[in-house]
Amino acid sequence: MMKKWISPAKLNLFLYITGQREDKYHNLQTLFQFVDFYDELTFLNRTDNKIHLVTPFEKVIHDENLIIKAAKLLLEFAQTHRINLPRYYGVDIEIIKRLPMGGGLGGGSSNAATTLVALNYIWNLNLSCQQLMELGKKLGSDVAIFIYGHSAFAQGVGDKLQSITVPEKWYLIVKPNINIATVSIFSHPDLKRDSVTRNINQLLNAPFKNDCEPIVRKLYPIIDALITWLSSYAPTRLTGTGACVFSECDSFQQAQQLQNRLNDQGLFTDLYTSFIAKGCNRSLLYRAI
Repeated sequence: MMKKWISPAKLNLFLYITGQREDKYHNLQTLFQFVDFYDELTFLNRTDNKIHLVTPFEKVIHDENLIIKAAKLLLEFAQTHRINLPRYYGVDIEIIKRLPMGGGLGGGSSNAATTLVALNYIWNLNLSCQQLMELGKKLGSDVAIFIYGHSAFAQGVGDKLQSITVPEKWYLIVKPNINIATVSIFSHPDLKRDSVTRNINQLLNAPFKNDCEPIVRKLYPIIDALITWLSSYAPTRLTGTGACVFSECDSFQQAQQLQNRLNDQGLFTDLYTSFIAKGCNRSLLYRAI
């Protein structure tokens, strides 16, 4: 049994909103890519068949954590479909948390996906990737891409996935010390919702943009200031609904120079954290497996 299971971050290299559905969700066109920055989860067997998250999350109730929800959802599916479980299927779950919450990097969705993939293996349930993705959709629209495990062009609510290989660039990722609730952006009346639907070739050959960025920059001056400053040195955009922004670089050295330059300016002292990561077309979760 693998002792630590990787739970990687993702970036939305572009994000366009092409309309709002009757169920209030939005139709999207987005390009997902993973990066080599991740949380680590450990699953330790219990003999009382209880599922417990050992690592506390500030401001997140234990049973409302997506890790616990994912584990219980998988357990319920196995019991409902009479899939043989081991005699002792209880687990203590520990996490080394690096991905910022409310950052647009998909940390919670990634944790849920890794939990589904890991427990499917540990409990020897033998569910297919597609079955796990269907379960993941019940937890959140971004969970599926982390189970899918490859960079993808996504449509629908982000669940219709097409594998794609894009350049694995280096990124300086900056997280302002704020959290942004996805629902607050997608429910905002001024959000752009009328982007024209295009095919993948058209999208790849046009400048990449994020339809959430204008309203987020308007609502959060620190994000506007960061994107403005970083864009003078490298292409910089918001990922998801934020709060993280990322600058595209051609090398680690370029990303490090930009990070040093940002830190040396002292413009946003104590208002952000930053890290450097490399794009990955194949999720590090599956590379590790």
